[in-house]
Amino acid sequence: MLAMTDAAATAISALTAQEGKQETGGLRFAVQAQQDSGAQLALSVAEQPEAGDQVLGTEGGARVFLEPEAAQFLDDKVLDVQQDEAGQLNFAVMPQPGPGAPTS
Repeated sequence: MLAMTDAAATAISALTAQEGKQETGGLRFAVQAQQDSGAQLALSVAEQPEAGDQVLGTEGGARVFLEPEAAQFLDDKVLDVQQDEAGQLNFAVMPQPGPGAPTS
C-alpha cells in the first residue's frame, strides 16, 4: 500500500483546504499512460473519490484517492513532497525502503 510522509500529508491537507475541499476532498492519482519503465501519473485535487478508487487517509485528515491502476503501480511506493529552488512544492514518489534498509 502507498505510504505517505508527514510532509506529504501536510501538503495534501493544505492543498485541499486551499481548493475548499478539505471536508471530503483529496489528492487523486490516475494512470495517464503506461510504459515499459513505469507509468505516467496524473495528479488532481478531487472533491471525492471516484467509484473503484482506493482511499488512503491519515489521522491529520489528508486523503489520497488511487484509481485502481495507479493503486497497483504505487503499491510499494512512498509519497513525499519536496521544495524546489523557487519554493514550489513538488510531490515525489519513491520506492519504499525494504526490510533492513537504512532509514536515514
